[in-house]
Amino acid sequence: MSTDAPSPIRPTDDEARALARSLMDQARFAALGVVDPDSGAPMVTRVAFGTTPQGGPVTLISDLSHHTRALRAHAAASLLVGEPGSRGDPLTHPRLTLQVQARFLRHAEPGYDTMAAHWLRDHPKSKLYIGFADFSFALFDVKTAYLNGGFGRAFIMTPADLGL
Repeated sequence: MSTDAPSPIRPTDDEARALARSLMDQARFAALGVVDPDSGAPMVTRVAFGTTPQGGPVTLISDLSHHTRALRAHAAASLLVGEPGSRGDPLTHPRLTLQVQARFLRHAEPGYDTMAAHWLRDHPKSKLYIGFADFSFALFDVKTAYLNGGFGRAFIMTPADLGL
């Protein structure tokens, strides 16, 4: 008798790609997982979430936050997007985990003004603080993505699967 369980991972198809892309495009916040530079322990926080004009994940972030310091010390991070619906078991709703590498785009750097204008289209309340000197964009380069499309629908995805 074999003890090897069948893999729960399905081959990535166009339906999975479209679901993952829609989760990214519709998200306005995400859970961000970083490594605490003081303790080395994992740390999770909620951040505003959007996409760049090219479709990659991005957040507007303050130098005053602990998670920014963590990203500057260790750029590898994880983002989780996708919210449970108003009904049913939250674990049956789709969600996307992105393993990423962070890089920063600060005021006066090439591309900042374009990114700021793009960000403000979906996050108009950010206009109150986007110009503060301690704010910059954290751009996230996706390395791998894990889509849980609901019960029994798990996929491992590449940046190309996400259109990146």
